Amino acid sequence: MDEQQKLIWQYFPNLSETQIQQFKALGELYTDWNSKINVISRKDIDNLYTHHVLHSLGIAKMISFKPGTHVMDLGCGGGFPGIPLAIMFPEVEFHLVDSIRKKIKVAESIADAIGLKNVKFSHSRVEDIKDKYDFVVTRAVMSLVDLIKVSRKNIGKEAKNALPNGIIALKGGELDGEIAPMRKICTIWELSDYFKEEFFETKKVVHVTVKN
Repeated sequence: MDEQQKLIWQYFPNLSETQIQQFKALGELYTDWNSKINVISRKDIDNLYTHHVLHSLGIAKMISFKPGTHVMDLGCGGGFPGIPLAIMFPEVEFHLVDSIRKKIKVAESIADAIGLKNVKFSHSRVEDIKDKYDFVVTRAVMSLVDLIKVSRKNIGKEAKNALPNGIIALKGGELDGEIAPMRKICTIWELSDYFKEEFFETKKVVHVTVKN
C-alpha cells in the first residue's frame, strides 16, 4: 500500500474490508486504462488518490447519504466523484452520466472490475436524462447557475437526508461571483478544514438547495 492510498484509510478509518480492497484496486485499474485512453492528465495519474479519489470523497465529509438515496454524477468523466462515492456508500444508487462515450466506457469497466453493484451508466447529455434524484453531484463541470438550469428537472421533491435535495459540486478557487445569485440557497465548505494536503487549500464543496 503506497502513501497516497494510506490517506484514504487515514481520513476514513471505518471502511469495510471490501471497501478497502475496492479502493486499493483503483490505482492499477486507472493506470492501465489511462495508458490506453487519456481520462486523467498523464502527469496527474501519479496523484490519483489525492487529486481524484480523496477529492471525490470530500463530499462524504459533508454528507453521509442515507441508504436508498439516488444520486446522479453529472459529467462523471472516468468516474469521479461517482465511483469513490459508490464505494463509500454501497446502499446508495448512483447514476454516472457523461456525453463522451470513451470516458463512460472506462468508468463502467472499472466499476465492473471492482464489483460495484450500485452504479449504472449513461452515455448521454443531461438534457436527455428524465429520472429524479435526491442529489446531482459534479466536479467543476460548469457554473452553478448552468448546473441548476440543466439539472433542476432531475431533482426530486421528497427529501430524506440531512442536507436538502439539490446539487453538490466540487469546486476550486474564488467563487464569490459565481455564487452571488444564489447566496441564500448555497452552503460552502473548505476542504482544507478536513484534508491537510496542499492540494486542498483552494478546494471546496458547494451545496445548492434546489426546490421543485
